[in-house]
Amino acid sequence: MSIYEQDLSPNPANHTALSPVSFVERSAEVFGDLPAVIHGTRRYSWAQTRERSARLAGALRALGVGRGDTVSVMLPNTPEMIEAHYAVPALGAVLNPLNTRLDAALLAWQMNHCEAKVLITDREFAPVMAQALSRLAGDHGRQPIVIDVCDSQYDGPGDRLGALEYETWLAAHAPLSRLEGPKDEWDAIAVSYTSGTTGDPKGVVTHHRGAYLNAVCNAATWTMPHFPTYLWTLPLFHCNGWCFPWTLAMLGGVQVCLRKVDAPSILNAMREHRIDHYCAAPIVHSLIYNAPEAMREGITQQVRGLVAGAAPPAAMIEGMARIGFAITHVYGLTEVYGPAAVAVQRPAWAEQSLAEQTRLNGRQGVRYALQEGMTVMDPQTLQEVPADGQTMGEIMFRGNIVMKGYLKNPAATQKAFEGGWFHTGDLAVMEPDRYVKIRDRSKDIIISGGENISSLEVEDALYRHPAVLACAVVAKPDAKWGETPLAYVETKPGAQVSAQDLIAHCKALLAGYKVPRDIRFEDIPKTSTGKIQKFALRQRAQSSTAIE
Repeated sequence: MSIYEQDLSPNPANHTALSPVSFVERSAEVFGDLPAVIHGTRRYSWAQTRERSARLAGALRALGVGRGDTVSVMLPNTPEMIEAHYAVPALGAVLNPLNTRLDAALLAWQMNHCEAKVLITDREFAPVMAQALSRLAGDHGRQPIVIDVCDSQYDGPGDRLGALEYETWLAAHAPLSRLEGPKDEWDAIAVSYTSGTTGDPKGVVTHHRGAYLNAVCNAATWTMPHFPTYLWTLPLFHCNGWCFPWTLAMLGGVQVCLRKVDAPSILNAMREHRIDHYCAAPIVHSLIYNAPEAMREGITQQVRGLVAGAAPPAAMIEGMARIGFAITHVYGLTEVYGPAAVAVQRPAWAEQSLAEQTRLNGRQGVRYALQEGMTVMDPQTLQEVPADGQTMGEIMFRGNIVMKGYLKNPAATQKAFEGGWFHTGDLAVMEPDRYVKIRDRSKDIIISGGENISSLEVEDALYRHPAVLACAVVAKPDAKWGETPLAYVETKPGAQVSAQDLIAHCKALLAGYKVPRDIRFEDIPKTSTGKIQKFALRQRAQSSTAIE
């Protein structure tokens, strides 16, 4: 035994399991009088937010919720959703945030798969949740205890589904004396489901250690100051809001809730509350820079945004720069707690042209400071590709900010962690400065006449046309070439453009074989986070890769 191990064992004074729940207790202790949550006319300080979360934890404990139990939540971005992120982990229970745009069958399947013991649901979603609960009972024999949230900011239809109403239920229970994390930081904190394009979705199980570290990384990556004012444009159900509920607790920030995400709601909130930080998918940022200039009047503070999701089009990055919003590009997946890589903006980049800044900022970048590894490898040999900006491989991660695995799916877990790395499925190159640049998802590469075409490259060209609001490019079967690019396009309100115009535009920017042979002006299906659902478009196009 080393001398540094003799009589130097860990004890409660020098060793505690990492959990982001501790951030809530600290902010209540030292910033208790400062604002924490704003929702319409509702205002809660950090002391009040901690007290409400502790009451929720106490009420859940009274229902028998404890370590390893699952609490499903079907909630928009409201105080109750924030409170669930603080209360459920404090019991050692597992939070299951449900996607508010799923159908009843999938909701029932997910709640059964994760063995939900309690469901907290907003009245707005009563119609679909009533169907889901009926299916859950009929098909699976499972009946979670249902708590209804009657939000004062919602005045639409929706029946009560359970015997308990959230505010009354909270008032009937004493708060826990302290919100405490688990004894083992490897304990699960949440289970979030990936979208299943065929077959069943996978339940991504994350742990307290990873959530804690990624919450810290968010602040470090963004150099967020104490007391930021943050707007919830990103759905909190998406990767636990990229761990930002816990980041904001760490910094004593203000969280401004937003039930509805559209340009007027976003810009009004930014003006009224002097928002300085927000996160969103590219489509949401595009709503902001495409909004009429008059709608942005009065927003004089520096607004900083994170963008992730699909690789952001250059037109979006340029558009946000022109209106003075500072955008940082991050990259990740549900399996790595949301963002786990960032295009760190080096000081010298500011001296480059806007076009070059856009190119540099459009890369997926480098690993988060507390993520131990990120590289691009040949998926067959697991050898790192040269940093030449040309050789394609698969992005892989390893470290503490990687999931535990997939719930009840050992085969998928083993495959995802083959060779000691998490395989993302994203194809990329590594540039000479070791910044990673995605070329495409492996299933989104179009092979035309033996040549690989990146759908992202074609989309980037289309986005540079001033009439294009949203676009997606998929493979269309072709008797001669095997596949050719097919583009689906949504135009900006009032814009006039023909397919021939867009094809001519692309010809000026792309090699001939990459130019779309067919352009269709149709609505593009998107998830609630703004991510374009290419699998649906491949099915629509009868693509050879439609079956995944």
